[in-house]
Amino acid sequence: MASADVLAIERAADGLYDELVAFTQALVRVPSVTGQEEAVQLVVARALRELGLDVDVWEPDPAEIRPYHGLVAEEVDFHGRPNVVGTLRGTAGGRSLILCGHVDTVTPGDPARWAHPPYAAQVVDGNLYGRGAVDMKAGLAAALFALRALADAGVKPRGDVLVQSVIGEENGGVGTLACLLRGYRADAAIIMEPTRLAVVPAQGGSAVFRLHLAGRTAHACVRDEGVSAVEKFCYLLAGLREYERQRNATLRHPLYESFANKIPVEIGVVRGGDWASSVPDWLVAEGRAGLLPGEEIEWLHHDFERHVAEWANRDPWLREHPPRVEWWSGQYAPSEVPVDLPLVKLVQESFRRVVGREPAVTGVTYGSDMRHYISIGRIPTVMFGPGDVRLAHYTDEYVPLAEVLAAVKVLALAISEWGAP
Repeated sequence: MASADVLAIERAADGLYDELVAFTQALVRVPSVTGQEEAVQLVVARALRELGLDVDVWEPDPAEIRPYHGLVAEEVDFHGRPNVVGTLRGTAGGRSLILCGHVDTVTPGDPARWAHPPYAAQVVDGNLYGRGAVDMKAGLAAALFALRALADAGVKPRGDVLVQSVIGEENGGVGTLACLLRGYRADAAIIMEPTRLAVVPAQGGSAVFRLHLAGRTAHACVRDEGVSAVEKFCYLLAGLREYERQRNATLRHPLYESFANKIPVEIGVVRGGDWASSVPDWLVAEGRAGLLPGEEIEWLHHDFERHVAEWANRDPWLREHPPRVEWWSGQYAPSEVPVDLPLVKLVQESFRRVVGREPAVTGVTYGSDMRHYISIGRIPTVMFGPGDVRLAHYTDEYVPLAEVLAAVKVLALAISEWGAP
């Protein structure tokens, strides 16, 4: 691309800054916890139509999704949960590109714990606060405004550009899967997950599990006559930490060498017992176990179960009452593309021209819809977006607006260059 075109695109993006902030705020102000995405999708669909894109709005078909249960959560009703895809037709039959962002978020938790209300979308010191700001409404806004910047600069993409605003990523990625099943394909895809503007050609995996433990109940006044499922879980949790340590000590991947914890194992939910003054005789713990690219979900299932059984066998009670492992919800297989892939190099070069330095090229330890594009769609895919994933699912989640604007510019350059013959 000529330097004059690059400058025109950057100037156009700078001129859209206030509108970019306002639109991102508008998205954050609409609550869209997974399963409740309709209201925010209407906002996205309207914005895509105003951009002049052909817009498709539809609710996924449960019958089409059912064969993929295990890859995504076992959901059977998508009423009021539309996907939205906007298509900008290229001018010269160039390579096509998907820009994907999910609109669903996790719950905000207790609003009283937020210094900035979760749906107020307040801007303080250059940061936009709110649930979903970083994960990943700002990234989706960046994609839309990349197209705005191109239009304002008079640059028309040569290949088709598809903006996919999808539901259900937080529990498996049913929205992206539904897009693929509807026939939306392209020569490449960029997912605007929060990468701190790093170019990410590899995503870790996440196997979601339940642990079922049994104890023996007794009145709390004679607790020594019972066996507490809570105490047995504490013992087993130490075993999971040891499993994590062992795997981290042996696993190697060039994009993950800087990570202290490459395959996090975490318990997110614990439920147990029926009465405050009784020894709890049951406990259910829900969590996730990480994988590196190159590992298989089925292998991890067997290895995890083996370790749980071996650890339990060291405890007399658990030896006789072994914990049960259940795999449920979406299972996020790891995925990657080669670091020398043309798409990876293009996003790197676009970043250099905008920011003036080399971008980080790294893997991430979380799962994403990247795996669906690669394994089901056979579409080369990278992640690139504003914000830090450490702030996702977090009280006072926020995204730096300077990164959002930079993402607009990088995406705009990448879109234009990718479509070139």
